[in-house]
Amino acid sequence: MPLHLEGSCHCRCVTFSVASHTPVPYQLCYCSICRKTAGGGGYAINIMGDKSSLVVKGEKAIRVYQAEINEEDGSCRKSKGQRNFCGSCGAALWLWDPTWPELVHPFASIIDTALPNASERTHLMLRFKPHWVVPKIGPKDKTFDLYPDASIEEWHRERGLWID
Repeated sequence: MPLHLEGSCHCRCVTFSVASHTPVPYQLCYCSICRKTAGGGGYAINIMGDKSSLVVKGEKAIRVYQAEINEEDGSCRKSKGQRNFCGSCGAALWLWDPTWPELVHPFASIIDTALPNASERTHLMLRFKPHWVVPKIGPKDKTFDLYPDASIEEWHRERGLWID
């Protein structure tokens, strides 16, 4: 049975619950969108939940931000990803993307339920980290300039951490 997670924004205008098969907060994202909207340490960590299990209280307080993405060729496009945040306190809540409509990606920092510890981490989008951020890379950690090879589901399954 998936882990039942409870989360809330800082002012508690928004509370939610979601079921997660993949609750280990192991993936640190250094992209400018994640770190500027949710990452005080120069990165943000999101986990993955089953969208159909998402129960939200305080929906009226939720706002959505869709980032502009600067492409390498100089063009710009609007991200499909919808970053949900509290319009009252500004806390980043979760990302939902129509590319994966069955999933929701809450930020680990917003989860009130005790999460499992990660014995290793994946540092991704390092190409975009600011110079003042010095990642603490552990001996088992993996690093990626852009995206990792394995999805969140694959990472959990490969390590026997997937929760049925």
